[in-house]
Amino acid sequence: MEAKKSNPIKVFLYISVWVIIWGTLGSFIDYPLYKNKIYLEGSIYQYLTFIVTAMISFICAKFLYKKIDL
Repeated sequence: MEAKKSNPIKVFLYISVWVIIWGTLGSFIDYPLYKNKIYLEGSIYQYLTFIVTAMISFICAKFLYKKIDL
């Protein structure tokens, strides 16, 4: 049986799209929290917001990668 070969360009684009999704999602969550002065810019809570959204994005990307044919 032959192993499945991934196209490196498609994989690179897939990862790039997920980085954009992560940044956009993180910013959408961060903006109202920052504007309502729930936390300050550069605080640990802002970092945690982006870390948590990165983890969620990574899990979703890994799950969807198994489902699609790259």
